[in-house]
Amino acid sequence: MTDHSTIIKLTAAEIAARIASGELTAVEVTEAHLARIDAVDEKVHAFLHVDREGALAQARAVDAKKAAGEKLGPLAGVPLALKDIFTTQDMPTTVGSKILEGWIPPYDATLTRKLKAADVVILGKTNMDEFAMGSSTENSAYGPTGNPWDLTRIPGGSGGGSSAALASYEAPLAIGTDTGGSIRQPAAVTGTVGVKPTYGGVSRYGMVAFSSSLDQGGPCARTVLDAALLHEVIGGHDPMDSTSIDAPVPPVVEAARNGSVEGMRVGVVKQFAGEGYQAGVVQRFNESVELLKSLGATVVELDCPSFDLALSAYYLIAPSECSSNLARFDAMRYGLRVGDDGTRSAEDVTALTREAGFGDEVKRRVILGTYALSSGYYDAYYGSAQKVRTLITQDFEKAFEQVDVIVSPTTPTTAFPIGERADDPMAMYLADLCTIPTNLAGNSAMSLPCGLAPEDGLPVGLQIIAPAMKDDRLYKVGAAVEAAFVEKWGHPLLEEAPSL
Repeated sequence: MTDHSTIIKLTAAEIAARIASGELTAVEVTEAHLARIDAVDEKVHAFLHVDREGALAQARAVDAKKAAGEKLGPLAGVPLALKDIFTTQDMPTTVGSKILEGWIPPYDATLTRKLKAADVVILGKTNMDEFAMGSSTENSAYGPTGNPWDLTRIPGGSGGGSSAALASYEAPLAIGTDTGGSIRQPAAVTGTVGVKPTYGGVSRYGMVAFSSSLDQGGPCARTVLDAALLHEVIGGHDPMDSTSIDAPVPPVVEAARNGSVEGMRVGVVKQFAGEGYQAGVVQRFNESVELLKSLGATVVELDCPSFDLALSAYYLIAPSECSSNLARFDAMRYGLRVGDDGTRSAEDVTALTREAGFGDEVKRRVILGTYALSSGYYDAYYGSAQKVRTLITQDFEKAFEQVDVIVSPTTPTTAFPIGERADDPMAMYLADLCTIPTNLAGNSAMSLPCGLAPEDGLPVGLQIIAPAMKDDRLYKVGAAVEAAFVEKWGHPLLEEAPSL
């Protein structure tokens, strides 16, 4: 029997290979990760719900398939942490909110179904900012998650539970969602890999909506290849999602196995620099650009003036769509119901329920969005923001005529202390400065580790942005950068993370 501490350090690709060869069983692997959760999650708080019996049952089913000689998929038996925004028939789906506390959906999300069909073992549901609204996972109704590098700091948001589960070795794979950077930003501050696929590349059916024209589910992992293997499992067309792209998943696994930037043109956008960027983040980014040059890439300076307006446009479009999407939480259909004592009207019950069930950040965004959509203000706010969105998309189109990919820091700073920005929404929103333009345009993007900031020893993320439906370019460049870093330092960056 392989030691638990050895199993949890394996990559997803290594775990799958050892299960396929018979060196490990899926049950052994699952038990090792459940034991790790038992040992550290009280401190980290990555999970909202751990499905111990369900995970072991899935693992036993994989071992039975293997024993019967059935062909196993590329991730069969590999454990995964699922962001608590995807519906699951066999587990609660709370979206980090009291308004859905204990709610067990009647159906699985398409992504959940695909994971199960691929024999991926779902360990449980991870903590998140309520309704995915936040940049730190401090807005969860169930308390914040800690960053395994320093438990007093944020693990990113809104998918901090998924990134923390990876960084603390509680799971080798995770799922996140990205509305304005909520896969990439947590990946950056925890030293992991996170990918926002092209909008429509992964089904949103069964993903609780925040901002429907921006939301996108995607893979989170500790290596570029692991992310690609997971991307291939969850990607593809879904007739249940009207925004799903009817096209094959780009060849992401092949790209991850054959990483190279030789002859590629890499863009650096001048708007992704300036005030507010931590010195250590800028230093590691500049080193990454030099590394890309040394690997055979040509670096091109780009000017995308509309990117300066992206944050403002996003914080009108996203709240407007959230005010519409969250109208369904009315205490009449599902979830929390407060004040229904037979003396109050439906309107009163709805108001009392929302007051009790929604947190401050959700209320802030609903009010902002409702105002932006109101009569007399629609054109001035929401309409103008959509025009800016078009300009951002056009800037990307012009940029990709000159370059194959764009690179930038993923976040302007490393992980900040829990509570530091809790009372300053604008400072919190600035965490997504570099990630938001991609969501507005619908392109694909990845964050991967590019070293530690000298001043605080915390991870820095390198963002790679590719055109829509060219997700394979992310993995081609990401794999080349990752391999160069591993060769330079002799081990994956995450090995430096403090033990819990």
